[in-house]
Amino acid sequence: MLLTEYEGKCLLRETGVTVSDGFLARSADSITRRKLPYPVAVKAQVASGGRGKAGGVIRAATPAGARSAARRILAIRFGEERPAAVLVEPWLAIKRELYLSVTVDQAAQGYVVLYAPRGGIDIEHDKPTVRYDVGPARNFRAYRLREIVRDIEPDASVREKVIALAHRLVELASTRDCVTVEINPLAQLDDGSLIAADAKIVRDEYAAFRAPDIAASIVNANKKQLRPIARALAGDLMLVWLDGEVGLISGGAGMTMATMDLIGDAGGRPACFLDCSANPTPAGYRLAFDLLDQAPKVKVILVSIFGGLTQMDRVAHVMKDIMQQRRSRKPVVFRLNGTNAKRVEEIFAGTGLRNHATLESAVTESVAIARKAGRR
Repeated sequence: MLLTEYEGKCLLRETGVTVSDGFLARSADSITRRKLPYPVAVKAQVASGGRGKAGGVIRAATPAGARSAARRILAIRFGEERPAAVLVEPWLAIKRELYLSVTVDQAAQGYVVLYAPRGGIDIEHDKPTVRYDVGPARNFRAYRLREIVRDIEPDASVREKVIALAHRLVELASTRDCVTVEINPLAQLDDGSLIAADAKIVRDEYAAFRAPDIAASIVNANKKQLRPIARALAGDLMLVWLDGEVGLISGGAGMTMATMDLIGDAGGRPACFLDCSANPTPAGYRLAFDLLDQAPKVKVILVSIFGGLTQMDRVAHVMKDIMQQRRSRKPVVFRLNGTNAKRVEEIFAGTGLRNHATLESAVTESVAIARKAGRR
C-alpha cells in the first residue's frame, strides 16, 4: 500500500526525521487562507509514482500562482487516480540532493539500506549506489554502514547524518510494517542540515491483521474504489500483481510458484500470483476470475489446480458454471489434475472447454495466446 507524500512524511516526522512544514489543501481557494513563505511547492497527493514528470509538482511564487497550480494539478489524472488534495510546503533552497532508502530484500533476508550521493529523478540510472544488507532490523550496525558509505561519501558530517537517518528508517520499516521507505531527494540545505524533501513509503497490506491503521486505510480505499488486492484479501485470496500478461488462478503457493516458473521457461510472463487455496469455493473462484477479467494487462487466464483433498470434478462443475456466466471474452486455459480428474473431460463435454493432459501443454497454449494478443 503506497502512501501519499503527506502520509509518508507524517510517519517520518513521528520517527524523528526532519520534514518540511506543509499542509493539505483540498481546493485551490483554501490555499489563500494561509499565510505562506513564498515561493512554495504545490504537489499532487496520489498513491502513485512519476507525478513530477506528469506535471504534479509546481513551483509557485505568489498566492495567485499557488491557486492556479492547485487547480491544474487537481484536474490531472495520474494513472487511474485523480488527487483529492495537494500538499503545499515551502520551496527548499537545496544545496545538494542525496538518496536514501530502506527496503525488504530477499537476498538480504530482511532489510537493505541503499544510499547514493546523488538523488532526484532517474536515480536508478545513477552510479555509484551502495547497499548495506542489514537483514533483521536488530542487526543494524552503524560501523558497518560507515565502512560502506565512506567509499562514495567524502563528507564525514553527511556520512554520520545519513547513518543516523538510515537507522531510524530501518526502525520505522520494522515497527510499522513498511516494505519500502524511500527519501528522494534527501536534501542538504546551506546550513548543512538534511531534510526529507519527498517521501515514498509502501506498507504491507498483508499486515492489516495486526496494524489497525493499515486496516483502516484499506477500508477507506474500499469506500472510494474497491481495489483488487483489498478485494482479494476480503475473499481470502492471496494476490500479488506482476508485470506479465498471463493471468494465473491456482491452488497452493507451491503449485502457483511452479506454474509461474513454467510460464517463464516457456517465454511468457505471469501477470500475477493468485492463490485460491484458502478459499477453494465457487465464491472464491468467481472472485478470482472477476479480478483477472478486470485487469487490462491480462490477455489470457490459466487455471492450474492440483487437487488432493480438493476434488477436481467439483472444481470442474464450478468452472463450467463460471464460464457460462462470465461476460469477459478473455481466453481461459485449464489444467485440472488430481482426485477425480478423469471426470473433468466428461463434465466439460459439449461446452467448448478443454482440460489439458499436462501442465506444460496448458502453459504453452497460454503463452502462445498472450503473444498473439500482444501483436495486435
